[in-house]
Amino acid sequence: MTSGDGNQLISVHPNDLKFNFELEKQSCCDLKVVNKTEHHVAFKVKTTSPKKYFVRPNTGVVQAWDSCVIRVTLQAQKEYPPDMQCRDKFLLQSTIVPTHTDVDDLPADTFNKDSGREIEELKLKVYYVTPSSTQASSEDEGLKSSTQSPDSNSTLRHLKEERDAAVRQTQQLQQELIVVIQRRRADIIIDYKFFCMYTKEQTTAMAYVNSIVFLKQEFMKRRRQRRNDSGFSFTFASLVGLIGLMVGFLLNLSLSSPPTVEGI
Repeated sequence: MTSGDGNQLISVHPNDLKFNFELEKQSCCDLKVVNKTEHHVAFKVKTTSPKKYFVRPNTGVVQAWDSCVIRVTLQAQKEYPPDMQCRDKFLLQSTIVPTHTDVDDLPADTFNKDSGREIEELKLKVYYVTPSSTQASSEDEGLKSSTQSPDSNSTLRHLKEERDAAVRQTQQLQQELIVVIQRRRADIIIDYKFFCMYTKEQTTAMAYVNSIVFLKQEFMKRRRQRRNDSGFSFTFASLVGLIGLMVGFLLNLSLSSPPTVEGI
C-alpha cells in the first residue's frame, strides 16, 4: 500500500481541491483521474465530511491508460469557516480489478484492506478561496507574464490595434447606415405626400362626378313630376268643362220648356 505521490496505479490532477467560497452558493472542483497501467483500476472517493460534499462518481472503474473526471461539489454554506481555513480531507483509494469489470460488479470488500488486495491511497487537502483573491491572483499572474515576456506585450498591442480598427470600422458603417436610412426616410415622406395629393385629387374628382350625377337625377325626377302634374290638371279641367256644359244644357232645357196652365 502506498500513499501520497508514490501512487503507481493512478495520478490525479490537480493534487488538491480548491473551492471558490461564497455564502449560500455551491462551488465545484473537478479532478481528473488517469490510469497509468495496462490493467483496469477501480477507485473510490472518501471524505471526512460526507454531508458537506457531493461527489460524482464516488466509485468507478478506469480502463487501461484511460482517464475519467470526478466532480466534487461543495454544498451551499451559511457561514464562513474560521480564518477561511478548511480541515476537511479526501481520500482516493485505487486497486487493480479483472479486465472487463464494471462498477456494478465490484465486490463489497473491494476497498477493504483486510481482503488481501493491494490498495493505494492518495490524500487530498481542501482549500477555500474567495472570488476577490482568485481575481487578484489571476491579475498578478497576468502582470508577471506581461513583464517576463516582451512578445506577449507586442501581441497584446497588436490585438488592441486590431480591436480599435474594428471599432472604427464599425462606427463608420453605423454612420453610413444612418445616412442611408435618413435618405430613404426622405424619399418615403415625399412619396407619401404625392400619394396624399393624388388621393385628395381623386376624392375631389369623385365628389364632383357624384354631385353632377345627383343633380342630373334630381333634374330628371322633377321633370317627370312636372309632366305628371300637367296631365292631371288638363284632365281635371276637361272634366270640369264637361260637367259645366251638361249643367248648362240642362238649364237651357228647363228654361226653354213652355209653362203649363192649370184649370179653373
